[in-house]
Formats: sequence, structure tokens, C-alpha cells
Amino acid sequence: MNVEKVINNNLVRSRDTRNREFLVMGCGLGFKKKPGDPIDEDRIEKVYRLDSRQDQDAMETILARVPLEVLQAFNDIVAYGKLSLHTELSDGLMVNLADHIAFALERHGKGLDLSNALLSEIRSFYPHEYEIGMKALDIIRKHTGSTLPRDEAGFIALHFISVASQINSMSETNEMMRLIRKVLSLVEYDCQIQLDRNSLQYERFVTHLKYFSRRLFSEQTSTALETDPGLYQMIKSQYKKAYLCALKVADLVRKEYGKTLNNDEMVYLTIHINRLIELYRQSRD
Repeated sequence: MNVEKVINNNLVRSRDTRNREFLVMGCGLGFKKKPGDPIDEDRIEKVYRLDSRQDQDAMETILARVPLEVLQAFNDIVAYGKLSLHTELSDGLMVNLADHIAFALERHGKGLDLSNALLSEIRSFYPHEYEIGMKALDIIRKHTGSTLPRDEAGFIALHFISVASQINSMSETNEMMRLIRKVLSLVEYDCQIQLDRNSLQYERFVTHLKYFSRRLFSEQTSTALETDPGLYQMIKSQYKKAYLCALKVADLVRKEYGKTLNNDEMVYLTIHINRLIELYRQSRD
């Protein structure tokens, strides 16, 4: 394995036997090296591979400006996230997290920490990803000595949410959580109930809203079988209050996102909302 290009003291570009480019990271790996020199394999800490040259160049640009200790923290965070979520996370999709951590540390050093307006939603709707974010703060502190605020745990969690949800951008992930928050507030207000956020019914509804919002923002359609017209009419008639609330959710989605909900989605929304109404009634008896 030889150096093709020295990016900085800790990052070099190389090629494998099939002539595919990749980046190799390690402390001092590029120090006093020049193209053609052998790579000291004992120093290798991480190899980054991407299929597209465009993605490779973008990754190279980002990693080139990230300090070594941040790269080391980033590698450990992604490795922990993979184990915790039991899923593969591509280097290309996660590399923006390294950039984010570097800028967060830079801002923190200047006393310019950012407040996360969606922190409570992230903690409530995505507790697993938030736990990864909290673990990431410990990893960052271990590598850099800096203690970032809890708001950053939320920002880091967003990167994992975006990748796991296959959402194209962080802004869409933010909007996805805002939609969930709006729907929950609408249900509470329109049905005049107080949601029990510790209940199984609430957890199931939030889970449904996650998949619902994911389909909405990724332009996917429901994979459920088409609802039988008779069942639709029965649900509509039997759960009138919940159905009227579901209509208002559909109206919100149409006005704010330009999307029309099909009968499948209306049935599922109505059933979930009705369960929440029944739970509230039982708690009041």
C-alpha cells in the first residue's frame, strides 16, 4: 500500500489492487511522506472508502480540515452508533458529522454554543439516537478534553436520524420532527385530551408518525394493502371524533407540505387517534 497523495500529516490517499481510491487516516501517517512512499500499516487507524469520485473528493475536503483528535472521536462515535443501532453507516453519509463536531468545538472554545430548539422532541421521539448523542459527548471529551453542552447531543443525534431514516438533508430531518410535534399538538387540542407520554398507545402513535413523516419527506408511498372501501367507511362512521381529527391532520399536511393523504393513511391515523382518546377517557373515569 503506497501513498498517492498526502492530504495532511494524518491523512493520505492510496489505491488498492483494483485501482480503487481510498483515504487512509492515522497519527503522523502523512508526515514527511511523498507520492510513491509505502504507508506504515502499523499507524493506520481508519480507511475511508467511497464509490463515487465526487463523493471521495467531498470527503477528502472535509477530512483534510478536521483535526486529528476530532477524526479519532468521529471514528469512535460512528463505530459506537453502528453497534448501538445494529446497522451499517456509510462513511460518505456520516462524514458531515466530523465537520459538525469540529465546528462545534471551535464555537465552544469561543463561548458561542448553539441552542437546539428541537432538543425535547429529539429526546422524546428518538431516545435511542439521543443516547448515542450523549455517548458521543463522552467520546469527544475523552479525545479533546472539551465538554460540549447537551444541545450538541441532540445535533449529533440528528445525523444518525437522517442516515437511518434515509432523509436527504438535515433540514428535512428537522422538518420531520416539527411535523410530528405539530400533529401531537393538534390531536391534544382538537380532541381536548392530554396525551400520556408514558403509555404504549402514545409510543405506537409516535412510531407511526415517524414512518409516516419519513414516507412524506422521502416521496415514498405506503406499502400497506389498499384499504377496503367498506372498512374505510366503517372506521369513518364508528370513530367520528378521531376521524374528524385525522381530517385536520390531512389538511395540515396538504397546506404546509402539499401532500394528500390516501385512505390507508387516514384509517391508520384514525385508529391511533381513537386509541389515544379512549385511553384519556379511561384515565378520567
